[in-house]
Amino acid sequence: MRLFLDGGAIAGIVIGGIAFVLVLSIIIWFIRSKNWFRATKIKIDEANSGIDVALTKRYDLLTKSLAIAKGYAKHESETLIETIKMRNAKGVSAMSQEEKSEFNSKLAGAQKSLDVVVENYPTLKADSHFLELQKQSADCEEQLQAARRLYNANVSIFNQKRVMFPSSIAAKSCGFLSDMEFFKAEETKRADVKMDF
Repeated sequence: MRLFLDGGAIAGIVIGGIAFVLVLSIIIWFIRSKNWFRATKIKIDEANSGIDVALTKRYDLLTKSLAIAKGYAKHESETLIETIKMRNAKGVSAMSQEEKSEFNSKLAGAQKSLDVVVENYPTLKADSHFLELQKQSADCEEQLQAARRLYNANVSIFNQKRVMFPSSIAAKSCGFLSDMEFFKAEETKRADVKMDF
């Protein structure tokens, strides 16, 4: 016995199939979008952790450099003492982005103070331990810059996608209602550089 379907039944099946595929596509897109936001949030946290590691490494190198400089100069930097107090009071990873920027500024100030000590004590420049620490400090600064760039790049992509339709729907459903905070340069590095000859 053969079953014949009339034109209306076939149209209903086709429309039902198209609706099913459309709904399924939307559900898959929504799940993929939510997963993208979650994965990108993890990348941002990882990049933020990279900044923490670089700041901690920079702090440790500056502390060692200052110890060597103190041996030559018997000099203490108030900026570094404040930085040490700040670091000991609260770990780098527990700091907000604003506090990390401030901590970074204080470390930059400590580096400048250390440079002044080096200029005042030329024999320190020739010390092999100090030269090695200076090289490591420069490497550490490059790593810190790379970590900042990676963090800010991930935050930029995340923030753009968070506000663009239709991905903004998935972002809201994940609870990402506001932009992620960028790592900002310290005030001293934003100022115009004066070049006196």
